[in-house]
Amino acid sequence: MTVASIAGLRLRPFAGEPDTAELVRVANAENLADGVSEHQTVDGMRAYLANPSEQFDPARDVTVAELDGRVVAWASREWVDTRDGDLREYRLWGAVEPEHRRRGIGTALLAANERLSRALAAEQAVDRGLAFGAWAADGRPGAKLLDRSGYSVVRWFFDMVRPTMDDLPEMVLPPGFELRPATPDQFPAIWRANREAFRDHWGGSDESEAAMHRFLDAPHVDPTLWLIAWDGDEIAGGVNNSINAEENEALGIQRGWLESVFTRRAWRRRGLARALIAGSLRLLRERGATSAALGVDADNPSGALGLYEAAGFEIEDRFTAWRKPMEGGPAT
Repeated sequence: MTVASIAGLRLRPFAGEPDTAELVRVANAENLADGVSEHQTVDGMRAYLANPSEQFDPARDVTVAELDGRVVAWASREWVDTRDGDLREYRLWGAVEPEHRRRGIGTALLAANERLSRALAAEQAVDRGLAFGAWAADGRPGAKLLDRSGYSVVRWFFDMVRPTMDDLPEMVLPPGFELRPATPDQFPAIWRANREAFRDHWGGSDESEAAMHRFLDAPHVDPTLWLIAWDGDEIAGGVNNSINAEENEALGIQRGWLESVFTRRAWRRRGLARALIAGSLRLLRERGATSAALGVDADNPSGALGLYEAAGFEIEDRFTAWRKPMEGGPAT
């Protein structure tokens, strides 16, 4: 599709493997320009795109923007049924190469994302309200685009960093729990326990088997870094730790990530998460990390923000979740 108001701009569907490196290039250029400490990899993008689900299928849900035949931007869409309200949220994302900003490309992609999500919603039998959703780094161009496009901030999220691995807290595992190495036969159960632990939190996520494989197939995933706590035959909680060597090299750091800290409801309020965080920091330091990072919902119902601050983490960056009612849906 040619965008008439922008000379030479063409929007087209994702073409598969030939586009993968281009998507990564654009995303990383935007992150660098905006000061976002994230770096995508081609192998990571490939693993993500290779696992389509009902909620996200790259052939349907990725749009590529070419300017005079060169990829300069792209956008994607997925839908989730949220836990914080009776909503189906069509989540939109996009990236524009910094040198091509201020030409209306981001606006054109957002309009395409909304139009295509609206068409998908019309095909689905949805018995709940409809809304567009999006995420953006606070104060950056993406957030400004959403603001002037009728979206409202509905939630805040933080990236937190422990800048050094000095003076780490001791790990004292509460009585009744046992740490066991994560083995491949346990991966589905660990995934399900993790997803269950977040079902009383804000938002929603793709819990499909395809989404599990997107996570497991990412090249930086290292189950030997996971700390999984068991109570007999039940997974009580855990931390999926990782060290992304390629990202670290690109950013000039040596950082480990506590990618997901989770405790299932029946085992909360016993000090398990505190112990697993302390153990994760020590494990990451043993593997060479000189700092550690994690993401957190600012209003996490289990008090995670205070827990992370007590473990030495500091807020490094802020991200916002935005929503806008879809025509025919409630103003939520």
